[in-house]
Amino acid sequence: MVHRAPVRVPVEIHASDPLSMDGAVSQLRRHAEVELLDEGTGRPGTVAVLLADTLDEPTLARLRLLARADGPNAVLVTSVIREAELLQVIEYGVGAIVWRREATGHRLLRAVLAASRGEGDLPSDLLGRLITQVGRLQRGTTGVSAGTASGLAPREVDVLRLVAEGMDTAEIAGRLSYSERTVKNVMHGLTTRLQLRNRAHAVAYALREGYI
Repeated sequence: MVHRAPVRVPVEIHASDPLSMDGAVSQLRRHAEVELLDEGTGRPGTVAVLLADTLDEPTLARLRLLARADGPNAVLVTSVIREAELLQVIEYGVGAIVWRREATGHRLLRAVLAASRGEGDLPSDLLGRLITQVGRLQRGTTGVSAGTASGLAPREVDVLRLVAEGMDTAEIAGRLSYSERTVKNVMHGLTTRLQLRNRAHAVAYALREGYI
């Protein structure tokens, strides 16, 4: 029997200072699930990890480029996200966010693996802020577009509501008595149909449109 080597997730680390770069490299190098690449390698499926204390305009511009190049496979490690930046960052395509104070090797690995699967990983306090922010945006509009042709099916709403509670694929499958494949298919179908970048973006859309 031929034993295939496990597939490793290619990762590029982007940091504004050498100390942050060295720390992230040191943390992730210990994990066999990760293959660290030189910046700019551009291999398909690469997860881009961006470390930034604050999201100034140069950092946001870099994030836009990374998200455009890498699709949903972007992880942001930061110390502060202002209210005005949160939805913007998610709409750029960042699906995993890690607070810098919590960026241990295992926490970074969890975010990288989630991003590589397109599942996303947001801290619970950010999910709460996202719900509050989108709720304010929704109240500022004239109405809810739940009746549009691109609306969500009841099954999609059920899945997204649990995603918004922070559940992963296995937990959602267990709660709804679906297979994990069904949950993944539901998410893939709605993100593709509505041109959403990842799970976090899908939750923001559902909140903004008044589905959840």
